[in-house]
Amino acid sequence: MAERKYEDMLNIRTTGLREWRNESHYHRYEATPYRALEELFKVYKLERDDEVVDFGCGRGRVSFYIHNRFKVPVTGVEVNDLTFDEALDNKRSYRYKASHIEAPIRFNYALAEQFDVDETDTVFYFFNPFSVDIFKKVVQNILKSVQVNHRPIDLILYYPTGSYKNFIAKNTPFRLMNKVRVPGAQDKKEKFLVYRLAN
Repeated sequence: MAERKYEDMLNIRTTGLREWRNESHYHRYEATPYRALEELFKVYKLERDDEVVDFGCGRGRVSFYIHNRFKVPVTGVEVNDLTFDEALDNKRSYRYKASHIEAPIRFNYALAEQFDVDETDTVFYFFNPFSVDIFKKVVQNILKSVQVNHRPIDLILYYPTGSYKNFIAKNTPFRLMNKVRVPGAQDKKEKFLVYRLAN
């Protein structure tokens, strides 16, 4: 029920899966459930000066949800050309209903590891979009941007993998700040982990 309600409210279409045709470091498209996003944002709040990057944004569900709820700038990063085009189609229909929101919402067609992290980006969202090798490069790029402009940084992982968690714990200054479980979830992995850059 929440799926249809939110899709209609946001004027977007983000359901379904998309597999990569060939084996890839990039994983299939699967949108974060709206019910899970509701749980996350009951306890995790974005501030007015936050700027969000959604890596492996797919058709843009998380990007549109955050933009609509918090009115902050959001950038989606996607490398599948067909899925990227669908995100742009969704942006046109979303903006038709959300033209009053001044904060920008952008979609970048790019490899995640080559995405130029802006020195104002503060929150980074991941739903297992790619292999841990690419994740390492993305996190290193985020940390390099902090050297240019020191600021609070959060990483949000949905359905976190062991390889992602191990890399963060053993090789980065990020520390686990919060764990948000999804009520009624059949799989114990169905949760969010929020990591914050330690001083």
